[in-house]
Amino acid sequence: MSIHNQTLLNDAGILHLEDASVVMIYTEWNDSVTNELVAGCERTLQQYNVSRIAKVQVPGAFELPFACRRYWETHKGTGMQPGAIIAFGCVIRGETPHFDYVCDGVTSGIMQLNLELPVPVIFGVLTVNNMEQAQERLGGIHGHKGDEAAITALKMIAMLRQMQQ
Repeated sequence: MSIHNQTLLNDAGILHLEDASVVMIYTEWNDSVTNELVAGCERTLQQYNVSRIAKVQVPGAFELPFACRRYWETHKGTGMQPGAIIAFGCVIRGETPHFDYVCDGVTSGIMQLNLELPVPVIFGVLTVNNMEQAQERLGGIHGHKGDEAAITALKMIAMLRQMQQ
């Protein structure tokens, strides 16, 4: 890291990225969970003075990779492309194999985007057995996953900027 960048770091190791742009693609399903993930992420981004925040809602988790790709393709080269995309959702295990299919599909789709897109796509999809486990990840014993996704996005944007220097 250059000396210049060291002076821009805060205590959390995040560069001051007021000009950063982050988009959150989130699901309509299990909205009490996903809305809190988005709210926590937005609070953290605002804490680090990120002013360019966009939000797009999709019906379910399976649609997340498609929406992330379409958002990038629609905005690339416009000056409005994001520095990071965060995909939020919550898949709660049910009585059918649907849980496994959706989790595998979403995980694979987001991983593929990370290999193909020039910006990071942060995995903020909770895969839990029940609502209690989801609540534990919204500020409970497992932290706040919305906040953690925002920090990850900012660190990835900073890393990419450092690599471009």
